[in-house]
Amino acid sequence: MKIALILENSQADKNPVIFRELSAAAKNAGHTVDNYGMYTAKDKRCLTYVMNGLLASIVLNTKAADFVVTGCGTGEGATLALNAFPGVECGHIENPVDSYLFTQINAGNAIALPYALGYGWGGELNLRYIFEKLFVTPFGGGYPPERVQAEQSNKKILDHVKTITHRPLMEVLKGLDRDFIKKTIDDPQFADLFYPNCKDQQVADFLKSL
Repeated sequence: MKIALILENSQADKNPVIFRELSAAAKNAGHTVDNYGMYTAKDKRCLTYVMNGLLASIVLNTKAADFVVTGCGTGEGATLALNAFPGVECGHIENPVDSYLFTQINAGNAIALPYALGYGWGGELNLRYIFEKLFVTPFGGGYPPERVQAEQSNKKILDHVKTITHRPLMEVLKGLDRDFIKKTIDDPQFADLFYPNCKDQQVADFLKSL
């Protein structure tokens, strides 16, 4: 599984710590991590949590990534923004139990963390344990065991509902302000990470045209 790390401006300075802990947990589970930034608070590109939603949708819908880890100060804005875009099912994760239950019950493809809340002494340990529980067992296994069939059924229903209530990514991209899209991807490392892994040539061509 390829995981994309995406951070907005208010939490950008935590990127090295988050990337380190996420990469270690992912590597132990046989996964890889692409760091889409922001990398520091002084980056030329300034991502907002709404931009994070767009960027997450782009990498997930084109299969440039299989899973997104993002967040903001509270995690709430990022969760709302990601779920507003097609092809994204994002959970708000505060602790390792949240992390495990989200993968087993909801089996989504993105999580948003509250990087400014309760982040002090031992903050990196909470990140470490959250990321470890993400990958401890395959997604969608269910919890508790007697609820497995109902949860898996609800997951399929939700997936179907989202195909009806959300427009395809290309329609969304064409309807958005182009300057907003350009600012979202206007980083040299985006091209290096995204285009070699993108499986949707139409989206790739559109983004390159900007």
